[in-house]
Amino acid sequence: MAFLRKNLEYFFIFVLFVCAIFVWYAVFCESRSGLEADFLDVGQGDSVFLQAKNGSQVLLDGGPDKTVLRRLGEVMPFYDRSIDALILSHPHADHLDGLIEVLERYEVEMVIEPCLDTGEADYKEWENLIEEKNIKRICAKAGERVNLGDGAYFDILLPVGGVEERSPHEAMLVSRFVYGKNSFMLTGDMESSLENYLVYTERGNLKSDVLKVGHHGSDTSTSESFLGYVSPEYAVISVGEDNKFGHPRREVLDRLNRFGASIFRTDEDGTVKIFSDGEKISVKN
Repeated sequence: MAFLRKNLEYFFIFVLFVCAIFVWYAVFCESRSGLEADFLDVGQGDSVFLQAKNGSQVLLDGGPDKTVLRRLGEVMPFYDRSIDALILSHPHADHLDGLIEVLERYEVEMVIEPCLDTGEADYKEWENLIEEKNIKRICAKAGERVNLGDGAYFDILLPVGGVEERSPHEAMLVSRFVYGKNSFMLTGDMESSLENYLVYTERGNLKSDVLKVGHHGSDTSTSESFLGYVSPEYAVISVGEDNKFGHPRREVLDRLNRFGASIFRTDEDGTVKIFSDGEKISVKN
């Protein structure tokens, strides 16, 4: 006790020092000069985490398993256990299952999805968690806008109309995310038939600085006509190392090269970090 009394002053100084470090760490983590888009390395799947200047956080798809939790821990402050919105492009396991893990462990304000019930067990679990946690659920439709404030918003391009009789790829949620003068085309597993539809209906509205390449670089996606209208400066391929599908396909890489896009791949580059100040984009990986 005598030792404790003698050193009590130093103990309190140490505690105050630790608290100061924590406060400044929080200030540093929460202070952003613009937008950060993290294309997370989750193996053979998709997951994109967006953090806006005003603190809004959105996770688009979650990959196939718990890997997304580790990746979120690398790009979020350790004390942050909330995400404003989860967006599910379509209910396939390599996009959905990681979101279920996030839904179980984080406070989530809203879920945006096509609301296509596949009847699969993982989708039932997803629906049950949304209901149990009383989370706002939005069934996205083309023409809607999700506004995050501070000049950041999602324009929903697909799906169009009812999705009940469609396959998950036909009912794909596709969006164009805009921050200031910069834009990101977020395609999920969109295939060429839907790309052609967007070329026909949207045309000049497709131009984007960054393209999340469709379907992990499969040759069913990223058609020349679609690339021509998007005309991306950067292309990001979310894909697993040595995957059994042969993604990304050589012809897709060749197409992207012909259009002059700088290509980044999560199997080779890990998580791809893209920053925007609303005027220009920079990439760090």
